[in-house]
Amino acid sequence: MSQHTMSETPAEFVTFRLAHQWIGIPVLMVQEVLMTHRIARVPLAQDAIPGLLNLRGQIVTAVDLRTTLGLPARAVHTEYMNVVVRYEGELFAFMVDDVGDVVTVAPHAIEPAPPTLDERWRAATSGIVRRERDLLVVMNVPALLKLELIAV
Repeated sequence: MSQHTMSETPAEFVTFRLAHQWIGIPVLMVQEVLMTHRIARVPLAQDAIPGLLNLRGQIVTAVDLRTTLGLPARAVHTEYMNVVVRYEGELFAFMVDDVGDVVTVAPHAIEPAPPTLDERWRAATSGIVRRERDLLVVMNVPALLKLELIAV
């Protein structure tokens, strides 16, 4: 029997890019990755919620993470991808610029978010992983979805 505790177990993250920043979310929360999908607009929805999409008969709330995290808007006809996550029985499609690989990270490699990080990012970040060429921001999906509800 292994002597590893949960905190010593490596974590796996699906990585994706928003603008020039790589972000990771726990692989166990990700249901699938989709190419650009037709979104039905929802009147009076927050700016971060461009609408709903139909995924094989299931209604999925589209979430524009650029808006949520205060990044510049994506150019109008730019292709994007959707990272579909399940949280509390609901499906959400995070609209992202590009999807990377699944990466395995040792727990000791995840550092606390620096205090200089933007307040909205810090509220939804579990930590930072220093990589050879860049930083990977590890997002806390429940906290990120809470930001959606209060996005301005």
